[in-house]
Amino acid sequence: MEITIYHKPSCSKSCEVLQLIKGKKIKPTIINYIENPPTKKELKELLKKLGMKAEELVRKKEHIYKDNFEGKKFTEAQWIEILIKNPVLIERPIVVKGDKAIIVRPNERLAEILG
Repeated sequence: MEITIYHKPSCSKSCEVLQLIKGKKIKPTIINYIENPPTKKELKELLKKLGMKAEELVRKKEHIYKDNFEGKKFTEAQWIEILIKNPVLIERPIVVKGDKAIIVRPNERLAEILG
């Protein structure tokens, strides 16, 4: 079972989910998306797996969002560019298995993808 986690090491929720995965004896592929933001193609594929629009993936409590993007209208393509340039705005943690992905919030959602 190939599992990938889009992870931010300084995020307690992301760390909790990573430990839960490892606790199930699964060795996930870990992507630190802050240091290695997804490409446009990767983000589009991730959004498809999540079944979401780019704006739905935005962390709207972040200062970057409030200072630069709140209350403004952007196209899907523009939101994708914004997320690539500002990966801290990407909701986390995201766990991917095959052609499905979920944002694991709350942690109990992990069971939805691990089965």
